[in-house]
Amino acid sequence: MGRCGVTLCGLTQYQRILSIGKHLNMPFTHPNPLTSSGVGPDPSDPLLVKWIKPDDINPIIIADQVVNGSAFRDPTTAWWSKDGHWRMLVGSRRKHRGISYLYRSKDFINWVRAKHPIHSKSNTGMWECPDFFPVALEGKEGLDTSVLGNNVKHVLKNSLDMTRFDYYTLGTYFTKMDKYVPDNTSEDGWGGLRYDYGNFYASKSFFDPSKNRRILWGWANESDSKEDDVNKGWAGIQADVEATFSFSSLDKAEAFDPSWVNAQDLCAQKGSKLQGGVGPFGLLTLASQDLEEFTPVFFRIFKATNKHVVLMCSDATSSSIKSNLYKPSFAGFLDVDLSTGKIPLRSLIDHSVVESFGAGGKTNILSRVYPALAVGNQAHLFVFNNGTEPITVENLQAWSMGNADIQ
Repeated sequence: MGRCGVTLCGLTQYQRILSIGKHLNMPFTHPNPLTSSGVGPDPSDPLLVKWIKPDDINPIIIADQVVNGSAFRDPTTAWWSKDGHWRMLVGSRRKHRGISYLYRSKDFINWVRAKHPIHSKSNTGMWECPDFFPVALEGKEGLDTSVLGNNVKHVLKNSLDMTRFDYYTLGTYFTKMDKYVPDNTSEDGWGGLRYDYGNFYASKSFFDPSKNRRILWGWANESDSKEDDVNKGWAGIQADVEATFSFSSLDKAEAFDPSWVNAQDLCAQKGSKLQGGVGPFGLLTLASQDLEEFTPVFFRIFKATNKHVVLMCSDATSSSIKSNLYKPSFAGFLDVDLSTGKIPLRSLIDHSVVESFGAGGKTNILSRVYPALAVGNQAHLFVFNNGTEPITVENLQAWSMGNADIQ
Protein backbone atom coordinates (compact mmCIF):
# COMPACT_ATOMS: atom_id res chain seq x y z
CA MET A 1 0.00 0.00 0.00
CA GLY A 2 1.11 3.54 -0.56
CA ARG A 3 1.68 5.75 2.39
CA CYS A 4 -1.02 7.95 3.84
CA GLY A 5 -1.53 11.21 2.00
CA VAL A 6 -0.98 14.49 3.81
CA THR A 7 -4.55 15.75 3.69
CA LEU A 8 -6.86 12.79 3.07
CA CYS A 9 -5.41 9.95 5.15
CA GLY A 10 -8.06 8.72 7.60
CA LEU A 11 -11.08 10.30 5.88
CA THR A 12 -13.44 7.37 5.80
CA GLN A 13 -16.39 6.61 3.62
CA TYR A 14 -18.98 7.87 6.08
CA GLN A 15 -17.14 11.15 6.55
CA ARG A 16 -17.35 11.86 2.85
CA ILE A 17 -21.00 10.83 2.76
CA LEU A 18 -21.79 13.25 5.56
CA SER A 19 -20.23 16.29 3.94
CA ILE A 20 -21.68 15.52 0.51
CA GLY A 21 -25.09 14.72 1.96
CA LYS A 22 -25.20 18.10 3.64
CA HIS A 23 -24.15 19.83 0.43
CA LEU A 24 -26.94 18.13 -1.52
CA ASN A 25 -29.49 18.77 1.25
CA MET A 26 -29.78 15.05 2.03
CA PRO A 27 -30.16 14.98 5.84
CA PHE A 28 -28.99 12.07 7.94
CA THR A 29 -31.20 11.10 10.87
CA HIS A 30 -28.59 8.97 12.61
CA PRO A 31 -25.43 10.41 14.15
CA ASN A 32 -23.33 7.60 12.67
CA PRO A 33 -24.28 6.93 9.05
CA LEU A 34 -22.01 3.92 9.00
CA THR A 35 -24.45 2.07 11.25
CA SER A 36 -27.58 3.29 9.48
CA SER A 37 -28.99 2.87 5.99
CA GLY A 38 -27.56 6.17 4.78
CA VAL A 39 -27.30 6.77 1.04
CA GLY A 40 -24.54 8.12 -1.16
CA PRO A 41 -24.78 11.11 -3.46
CA ASP A 42 -26.60 8.95 -6.03
CA PRO A 43 -29.05 6.28 -4.77
CA SER A 44 -28.51 4.32 -8.02
CA ASP A 45 -24.80 4.01 -7.12
CA PRO A 46 -24.87 1.77 -4.01
CA LEU A 47 -21.15 0.97 -4.30
CA LEU A 48 -20.34 4.69 -4.05
CA VAL A 49 -18.22 4.68 -7.18
CA LYS A 50 -19.14 8.21 -8.24
CA TRP A 51 -18.42 11.22 -6.06
CA ILE A 52 -19.09 14.92 -6.37
CA LYS A 53 -16.58 17.30 -4.82
CA PRO A 54 -18.45 20.16 -3.08
CA ASP A 55 -17.35 23.67 -3.98
CA ASP A 56 -18.33 25.47 -0.78
CA ILE A 57 -17.34 23.10 2.04
CA ASN A 58 -14.27 21.12 2.97
CA PRO A 59 -14.07 18.78 6.00
CA ILE A 60 -10.26 18.96 6.28
CA ILE A 61 -8.94 20.68 9.40
CA ILE A 62 -6.57 23.63 9.08
CA ALA A 63 -3.77 24.06 11.63
CA ASP A 64 -4.19 27.17 13.77
CA GLN A 65 -1.37 29.43 14.96
CA VAL A 66 -0.64 27.30 18.03
CA VAL A 67 0.02 24.22 15.92
CA ASN A 68 3.12 23.57 13.81
CA GLY A 69 1.58 23.69 10.33
CA SER A 70 4.56 21.94 8.71
CA ALA A 71 4.11 18.98 11.09
CA PHE A 72 0.36 18.43 11.01
CA ARG A 73 -1.12 15.50 9.14
CA ASP A 74 -2.81 12.12 8.95
CA PRO A 75 -6.17 12.33 10.80
CA THR A 76 -7.60 9.19 12.34
CA THR A 77 -10.97 7.66 11.64
CA ALA A 78 -13.46 9.80 13.57
CA TRP A 79 -15.72 8.43 16.29
CA TRP A 80 -19.10 9.54 17.58
CA SER A 81 -19.56 10.42 21.26
CA LYS A 82 -22.73 10.56 23.33
CA ASP A 83 -22.21 14.27 23.99
CA GLY A 84 -23.16 14.91 20.35
CA HIS A 85 -19.67 15.46 19.01
CA TRP A 86 -17.49 13.71 16.47
CA ARG A 87 -13.85 13.39 17.46
CA MET A 88 -10.66 12.65 15.58
CA LEU A 89 -6.91 12.86 16.16
CA VAL A 90 -4.24 14.54 14.03
CA GLY A 91 -0.51 13.80 14.29
CA SER A 92 2.02 16.54 14.97
CA ARG A 93 5.11 17.54 16.95
CA ARG A 94 6.48 20.47 18.93
CA LYS A 95 10.28 20.46 18.63
CA HIS A 96 11.16 16.88 19.66
CA ARG A 97 7.85 16.10 21.39
CA GLY A 98 5.42 13.88 19.49
CA ILE A 99 1.78 14.98 19.74
CA SER A 100 -1.71 13.75 18.91
CA TYR A 101 -4.14 16.68 18.82
CA LEU A 102 -7.83 16.03 19.38
CA TYR A 103 -10.54 17.87 17.42
CA ARG A 104 -14.32 17.94 17.96
CA SER A 105 -17.18 18.69 15.60
CA LYS A 106 -20.99 18.62 15.76
CA ASP A 107 -21.55 18.66 12.00
CA PHE A 108 -18.35 17.12 10.62
CA ILE A 109 -17.66 20.40 8.84
CA ASN A 110 -16.51 22.78 11.57
CA TRP A 111 -13.79 21.43 13.85
CA VAL A 112 -12.46 22.83 17.12
CA ARG A 113 -9.16 21.77 18.66
CA ALA A 114 -9.27 20.64 22.30
CA LYS A 115 -7.26 22.75 24.74
CA HIS A 116 -4.81 19.91 25.39
CA PRO A 117 -3.50 17.08 23.17
CA ILE A 118 -5.03 13.71 23.91
CA HIS A 119 -1.47 12.47 24.44
CA SER A 120 2.15 13.47 23.79
CA LYS A 121 5.60 12.16 24.57
CA SER A 122 8.97 13.89 24.73
CA ASN A 123 11.92 12.91 22.54
CA THR A 124 9.88 10.85 20.09
CA GLY A 125 9.77 13.27 17.16
CA MET A 126 6.95 13.63 14.63
CA TRP A 127 3.92 11.39 15.13
CA GLU A 128 2.60 10.36 11.73
CA CYS A 129 -0.57 8.41 10.94
CA PRO A 130 -1.94 8.16 14.51
CA ASP A 131 -4.57 5.50 15.07
CA PHE A 132 -6.93 5.29 18.06
CA PHE A 133 -9.50 2.59 18.71
CA PRO A 134 -11.09 0.47 21.47
CA VAL A 135 -10.35 -3.19 22.19
CA ALA A 136 -12.30 -5.56 24.42
CA LEU A 137 -10.63 -7.00 27.51
CA GLU A 138 -12.02 -10.42 26.59
CA GLY A 139 -12.62 -12.12 23.26
CA LYS A 140 -11.07 -11.62 19.84
CA GLU A 141 -13.73 -9.61 18.04
CA GLY A 142 -13.09 -6.02 17.02
CA LEU A 143 -15.11 -3.07 18.27
CA ASP A 144 -16.69 -0.13 16.52
CA THR A 145 -14.47 2.93 16.95
CA SER A 146 -17.14 4.69 19.04
CA VAL A 147 -17.51 1.95 21.68
CA LEU A 148 -16.77 2.84 25.32
CA GLY A 149 -17.24 0.89 28.56
CA ASN A 150 -15.67 -0.64 31.64
CA ASN A 151 -14.59 -3.74 29.71
CA VAL A 152 -12.79 -1.68 27.08
CA LYS A 153 -9.22 -0.47 26.74
CA HIS A 154 -7.88 1.79 24.01
CA VAL A 155 -4.94 1.45 21.66
CA LEU A 156 -3.00 4.52 20.58
CA LYS A 157 -0.66 3.87 17.66
CA ASN A 158 1.84 6.34 16.25
CA SER A 159 4.22 6.06 13.31
CA LEU A 160 7.49 7.64 14.43
CA ASP A 161 9.05 9.55 11.58
CA MET A 162 12.53 9.33 13.11
CA THR A 163 12.58 5.50 13.25
CA ARG A 164 10.10 4.64 10.45
CA PHE A 165 8.32 2.05 12.61
CA ASP A 166 4.81 1.84 14.09
CA TYR A 167 4.56 1.78 17.90
CA TYR A 168 1.53 1.35 20.13
CA THR A 169 0.47 1.38 23.75
CA LEU A 170 -2.58 0.01 25.53
CA GLY A 171 -4.24 2.34 28.00
CA THR A 172 -7.29 4.19 29.29
CA TYR A 173 -9.26 6.91 27.51
CA PHE A 174 -10.71 9.40 30.00
CA THR A 175 -13.62 10.77 28.01
CA LYS A 176 -14.53 13.74 30.24
CA MET A 177 -11.00 15.14 29.96
CA ASP A 178 -10.32 13.80 26.46
CA LYS A 179 -7.03 12.38 27.72
CA TYR A 180 -5.36 9.05 27.04
CA VAL A 181 -3.05 7.49 29.64
CA PRO A 182 -0.97 4.45 28.67
CA ASP A 183 -0.74 1.51 31.04
CA ASN A 184 2.67 0.89 32.57
CA THR A 185 2.90 -2.48 30.84
CA SER A 186 4.82 -1.18 27.82
CA GLU A 187 7.24 1.60 27.00
CA ASP A 188 5.72 4.76 25.56
CA GLY A 189 8.44 5.55 23.03
CA TRP A 190 11.11 4.14 20.74
CA GLY A 191 11.52 0.94 22.74
CA GLY A 192 7.80 0.22 22.88
CA LEU A 193 5.60 -2.44 21.32
CA ARG A 194 5.29 -2.54 17.55
CA TYR A 195 2.57 -3.86 15.25
CA ASP A 196 5.25 -5.33 13.02
CA TYR A 197 9.00 -5.72 13.53
CA GLY A 198 9.89 -5.50 9.84
CA ASN A 199 9.46 -3.18 6.88
CA PHE A 200 6.05 -1.84 7.92
CA TYR A 201 5.04 1.79 8.45
CA ALA A 202 2.27 4.41 8.38
CA SER A 203 -0.54 1.96 9.09
CA LYS A 204 -4.23 2.78 9.42
CA SER A 205 -7.23 0.74 10.51
CA PHE A 206 -11.01 0.67 10.35
CA PHE A 207 -13.76 -1.44 11.88
CA ASP A 208 -15.47 -3.97 9.62
CA PRO A 209 -19.02 -4.42 11.02
CA SER A 210 -19.84 -7.28 8.65
CA LYS A 211 -17.38 -9.59 10.45
CA ASN A 212 -16.81 -7.69 13.72
CA ARG A 213 -13.13 -7.23 13.05
CA ARG A 214 -10.62 -4.42 12.69
CA ILE A 215 -8.80 -4.20 9.36
CA LEU A 216 -5.24 -2.89 9.40
CA TRP A 217 -3.16 -1.92 6.39
CA GLY A 218 0.26 -0.34 6.12
CA TRP A 219 3.12 0.78 3.92
CA ALA A 220 5.84 -1.70 2.88
CA ASN A 221 8.48 0.52 1.34
CA GLU A 222 10.06 -0.44 -2.00
CA SER A 223 13.83 -0.49 -2.16
CA ASP A 224 14.55 -1.81 -5.65
CA SER A 225 14.96 0.42 -8.69
CA LYS A 226 12.04 2.16 -10.37
CA GLU A 227 12.67 0.18 -13.58
CA ASP A 228 12.61 -3.20 -11.76
CA ASP A 229 9.53 -2.15 -9.87
CA VAL A 230 7.67 -1.43 -13.11
CA ASN A 231 8.94 -4.53 -14.90
CA LYS A 232 7.81 -7.00 -12.25
CA GLY A 233 4.23 -5.76 -12.61
CA TRP A 234 1.54 -6.75 -10.16
CA ALA A 235 2.83 -7.82 -6.75
CA GLY A 236 0.08 -9.87 -5.12
CA ILE A 237 0.05 -12.78 -2.69
CA GLN A 238 1.35 -16.03 -4.29
CA ALA A 239 1.13 -18.38 -1.35
CA ASP A 240 -0.29 -18.72 2.16
CA VAL A 241 1.74 -21.14 4.30
CA GLU A 242 0.97 -22.45 7.78
CA ALA A 243 3.35 -24.65 9.74
CA THR A 244 3.61 -25.94 13.31
CA PHE A 245 7.07 -26.83 14.64
CA SER A 246 7.47 -28.99 17.74
CA PHE A 247 10.36 -30.06 19.97
CA SER A 248 10.62 -32.55 22.83
CA SER A 249 13.24 -30.81 24.95
CA LEU A 250 14.73 -27.39 25.64
CA ASP A 251 17.86 -28.76 27.33
CA LYS A 252 20.05 -27.78 24.39
CA ALA A 253 18.89 -24.16 24.34
CA GLU A 254 21.78 -21.69 24.13
CA ALA A 255 22.49 -19.37 27.05
CA PHE A 256 20.91 -15.93 26.66
CA ASP A 257 23.12 -12.93 27.24
CA PRO A 258 21.17 -10.17 29.11
CA SER A 259 22.90 -7.59 26.91
CA TRP A 260 20.96 -8.89 23.91
CA VAL A 261 18.18 -6.34 24.17
CA ASN A 262 17.95 -5.60 20.44
CA ALA A 263 16.32 -8.50 18.63
CA GLN A 264 17.27 -7.20 15.19
CA ASP A 265 20.96 -7.03 16.10
CA LEU A 266 20.79 -10.53 17.60
CA CYS A 267 19.23 -11.91 14.42
CA ALA A 268 21.98 -10.33 12.31
CA GLN A 269 24.60 -11.79 14.65
CA LYS A 270 23.24 -15.34 14.79
CA GLY A 271 21.48 -15.68 11.42
CA SER A 272 19.94 -18.86 10.05
CA LYS A 273 23.20 -20.59 9.03
CA LEU A 274 24.97 -20.57 12.39
CA GLN A 275 24.18 -23.81 14.21
CA GLY A 276 22.47 -23.51 17.56
CA GLY A 277 20.86 -25.76 20.13
CA VAL A 278 17.10 -25.35 19.75
CA GLY A 279 17.07 -23.70 16.36
CA PRO A 280 17.37 -21.91 14.13
CA PHE A 281 14.41 -23.69 12.54
CA GLY A 282 11.64 -22.51 10.24
CA LEU A 283 10.96 -21.85 6.56
CA LEU A 284 13.14 -20.88 3.63
CA THR A 285 10.83 -18.79 1.49
CA LEU A 286 11.37 -17.52 -2.06
CA ALA A 287 14.31 -19.89 -2.40
CA SER A 288 16.09 -20.85 -5.61
CA GLN A 289 16.66 -24.56 -6.22
CA ASP A 290 20.35 -24.48 -5.24
CA LEU A 291 19.84 -21.87 -2.50
CA GLU A 292 21.70 -19.04 -4.19
CA GLU A 293 18.71 -17.01 -2.97
CA PHE A 294 16.43 -17.55 0.00
CA THR A 295 14.62 -15.57 2.70
CA PRO A 296 14.51 -17.54 5.96
CA VAL A 297 11.78 -17.01 8.54
CA PHE A 298 12.80 -18.83 11.69
CA PHE A 299 12.89 -19.22 15.47
CA ARG A 300 15.79 -19.64 17.88
CA ILE A 301 15.25 -20.48 21.56
CA PHE A 302 17.59 -19.34 24.34
CA LYS A 303 17.75 -20.10 28.05
CA ALA A 304 17.76 -17.01 30.29
CA THR A 305 18.09 -17.02 34.09
CA ASN A 306 14.45 -17.72 34.93
CA LYS A 307 12.83 -18.30 31.57
CA HIS A 308 13.33 -19.12 27.92
CA VAL A 309 13.59 -16.42 25.26
CA VAL A 310 12.31 -16.98 21.73
CA LEU A 311 13.81 -14.97 18.90
CA MET A 312 11.82 -14.70 15.65
CA CYS A 313 13.68 -13.55 12.54
CA SER A 314 13.00 -12.73 8.90
CA ASP A 315 16.41 -12.34 7.30
CA ALA A 316 16.71 -10.79 3.84
CA THR A 317 20.51 -10.98 3.77
CA SER A 318 20.52 -13.88 1.24
CA SER A 319 17.27 -12.93 -0.48
CA SER A 320 18.77 -11.84 -3.81
CA ILE A 321 21.93 -12.11 -5.89
CA LYS A 322 21.35 -8.49 -6.88
CA SER A 323 23.63 -5.94 -5.30
CA ASN A 324 22.78 -2.44 -4.10
CA LEU A 325 19.58 -3.60 -2.43
CA TYR A 326 18.35 -2.99 1.12
CA LYS A 327 18.58 -6.49 2.62
CA PRO A 328 18.26 -6.22 6.41
CA SER A 329 17.68 -8.77 9.13
CA PHE A 330 14.39 -8.03 10.92
CA ALA A 331 13.49 -9.63 14.23
CA GLY A 332 11.43 -9.50 17.40
CA PHE A 333 11.19 -11.46 20.62
CA LEU A 334 8.19 -13.80 20.69
CA ASP A 335 6.07 -14.09 23.85
CA VAL A 336 4.84 -17.66 23.51
CA ASP A 337 3.98 -20.47 25.92
CA LEU A 338 6.66 -23.12 25.34
CA SER A 339 5.06 -25.68 27.67
CA THR A 340 3.12 -27.01 24.68
CA GLY A 341 6.38 -27.81 22.90
CA LYS A 342 5.03 -26.14 19.76
CA ILE A 343 5.40 -22.87 17.86
CA PRO A 344 3.04 -22.10 14.96
CA LEU A 345 4.09 -19.92 12.03
CA ARG A 346 2.12 -18.43 9.16
CA SER A 347 3.72 -16.69 6.16
CA LEU A 348 2.07 -14.82 3.30
CA ILE A 349 4.40 -14.71 0.32
CA ASP A 350 4.32 -12.80 -2.94
CA HIS A 351 6.84 -11.60 -5.53
CA SER A 352 8.56 -9.21 -3.13
CA VAL A 353 6.85 -9.44 0.27
CA VAL A 354 7.17 -12.08 2.98
CA GLU A 355 4.80 -11.25 5.84
CA SER A 356 5.09 -13.69 8.77
CA PHE A 357 3.04 -14.19 11.93
CA GLY A 358 4.57 -16.02 14.88
CA ALA A 359 2.33 -17.85 17.37
CA GLY A 360 -0.90 -16.57 15.88
CA GLY A 361 0.34 -13.02 15.40
CA LYS A 362 2.04 -12.32 18.74
CA THR A 363 5.04 -11.12 16.74
CA ASN A 364 4.74 -10.09 13.08
CA ILE A 365 7.57 -9.35 10.64
CA LEU A 366 7.35 -8.05 7.08
CA SER A 367 10.35 -8.32 4.76
CA ARG A 368 10.60 -6.74 1.31
CA VAL A 369 12.84 -8.85 -0.95
CA TYR A 370 13.78 -8.88 -4.65
CA PRO A 371 15.02 -12.29 -5.85
CA ALA A 372 16.38 -12.61 -9.38
CA LEU A 373 16.35 -16.43 -9.58
CA ALA A 374 13.55 -17.48 -7.20
CA VAL A 375 10.80 -15.99 -9.37
CA GLY A 376 7.49 -17.55 -10.43
CA ASN A 377 7.78 -21.33 -10.85
CA GLN A 378 11.42 -21.14 -9.82
CA ALA A 379 10.52 -19.96 -6.33
CA HIS A 380 10.71 -22.82 -3.83
CA LEU A 381 9.72 -23.31 -0.20
CA PHE A 382 11.78 -25.43 2.21
CA VAL A 383 11.64 -26.26 5.90
CA PHE A 384 14.94 -26.33 7.75
CA ASN A 385 16.58 -26.92 11.12
CA ASN A 386 20.16 -25.87 11.88
CA GLY A 387 19.95 -26.76 15.56
CA THR A 388 21.15 -29.90 17.33
CA GLU A 389 17.73 -30.48 18.91
CA PRO A 390 15.46 -32.47 16.53
CA ILE A 391 12.48 -30.47 15.28
CA THR A 392 9.27 -32.02 14.01
CA VAL A 393 7.00 -30.34 11.47
CA GLU A 394 3.65 -31.44 12.88
CA ASN A 395 1.56 -29.53 10.38
CA LEU A 396 2.37 -27.92 7.05
CA GLN A 397 -0.32 -26.50 4.80
CA ALA A 398 0.16 -24.23 1.81
CA TRP A 399 -2.30 -22.64 -0.55
CA SER A 400 -1.57 -20.94 -3.84
CA MET A 401 -3.56 -17.77 -4.39
CA GLY A 402 -5.55 -17.02 -7.53
CA ASN A 403 -4.50 -14.28 -9.89
CA ALA A 404 -5.84 -10.79 -9.30
CA ASP A 405 -8.61 -9.62 -11.64
CA ILE A 406 -7.10 -6.33 -12.78
CA GLN A 407 -9.24 -4.14 -15.02
